[in-house]
Order: sequence, then C-alpha cells, then structure tokens
Amino acid sequence: MRIRIVDAFTDRPFTGNPAGVLLLDSEEFPPDRWLQQVAAELNLSETAFAHRLADAPEADWALRWFTPVTEVGLCGHATLATAHVLRTSGAHKGTVWFRTSAGVLSAEAAGDGSITLDFPAAPLTPVTAPTGVAAALGAKPLTVLDTGPDCGDLLIEVTDEKTVRALAPDFAALARHSRRGVIATAAAEDDSRGYDFVSRGFFPAVGIDEDPVTGSAHTALAPFWSQRLGRTTLTGFQASPRGGLVRTRVRGERVLLTGTAVTVVDGELHAVP
Repeated sequence: MRIRIVDAFTDRPFTGNPAGVLLLDSEEFPPDRWLQQVAAELNLSETAFAHRLADAPEADWALRWFTPVTEVGLCGHATLATAHVLRTSGAHKGTVWFRTSAGVLSAEAAGDGSITLDFPAAPLTPVTAPTGVAAALGAKPLTVLDTGPDCGDLLIEVTDEKTVRALAPDFAALARHSRRGVIATAAAEDDSRGYDFVSRGFFPAVGIDEDPVTGSAHTALAPFWSQRLGRTTLTGFQASPRGGLVRTRVRGERVLLTGTAVTVVDGELHAVP
C-alpha cells in the first residue's frame, strides 16, 4: 500500500505541517485499530485515510484523520495534504469533495498549485478563562472563546505577537483546559511581513504538544480576526518552529483556507490490514 508524507501550508520541504496520507484501495475503511496503529507508527500530528465513494452523489472520497493517539473530528492540514496527493498522483481531477465526520468538505486546486479548502466556520462563544489556564499557558488571556463541538478548542487572545512567540506552556496542565486544544493568538506586530495575525496551537489532550500549522484552528481565527480587522480576507502565520502561512477568507458561515503543499516521502506500507 502506497503511503506519503506531505508538508502542508508550505512550498518548501521540512517546513509547514507534515501529514501522512494513505489512499485506500478498498471501498470502506479498515478496522479502527489498524488505522490508529498506522497513525501511531508515523507519529505525525495527523495521518489521513481516504477511500473512493462509488455511490455517494454528494462526495467523491471518504476521509478520516488520526493523531498518534486518537481520531479527530476536523483537520485542515491533512485534508490539504490529501487533496495535494489526489491532484499530483492523478487519482482525482478538479474539485474534490470529501465526506467526513464534520460534514462534506471540498478542496479546489488553482493553476499555481495552491489548494483552497471550504470548511465550516467555528462558532465562537465568549467564556470566562478557566482557573489555571493563564498559568498553564504562561500568559494572561485578554479574550477567551470556545470554538464549538467540531474543534473543541479554546481560542485565547494574548497581548502581542512577542508574547505568542515566547510561550512555553505546561502541556500537562494545559490538557485539562480543553476538549482538544488551546490556540493562542495576537495581531501581527508588523503587517508588512505578509501576515495579519499570528497564532500557536497546543493540543496535548490529543497527543500533540504543539501542532506546526493547524488549518482547523483558522476556522476560528479567521472569523475572529476578520471581525476585529474589518476584512474578510486575511493571512495568518502559525509561529511554531516549522511555521506556516494560511490564507483565509470568511464567506458567511464558511471559511476558505488556502495553502500549498509538497510531498517529502513516497513509499510502501507493508503492514497492510
């Protein structure tokens, strides 16, 4: 079985967010235990598994995502990586529609190689900062929002970009404060650098201390900063050690996420189900 590792939200190898991608030959998913074992073996933030849909008019492929320890309900970078593999391998041409646990999602490739994902915007609900979250994060929250059931994150605005970049969380403590993770964000210090806001994403509750570039987090970041900055089209920079840019556009209750990807590993998985 062919397996790829794709760096997403970047145009250079060894940056952005790496995702495992397996296009399955079967018309159904293998047992969950095998899917989880493969994801644990790759030990990337997410591994995507997809198979063709023969009789589903609303979608072309079924898609699931696993961290090394659990399945997740929504993942941006591994969806981008899967769309990239479908396009570059010739397995699918044109816009691809995925059936997922978060509903039907689409990915459309442009002539320049970029791919735009159409995701649901996260519902943002202001909440009181949980006791201990500031100490766990290592910064004082200015604004705290819950991002709803699909992501299950806390979106926390902090003072400035320097604070975001300097964060050194207590991951064990942070895992107690969200269903999936905590996203820290601030406005860009200098928008001439090519981005409007900065973020970092911490997801120890699902086995990922820090995610390099989190597409799904931008379904919350985009509407938050679009309202703040008065523009529907923005660019976010996720300031992890690998780093990556996500171009966003808010369109009603949907968020368009645009980025590029590059395949870095293309090999054979021998431990087939």
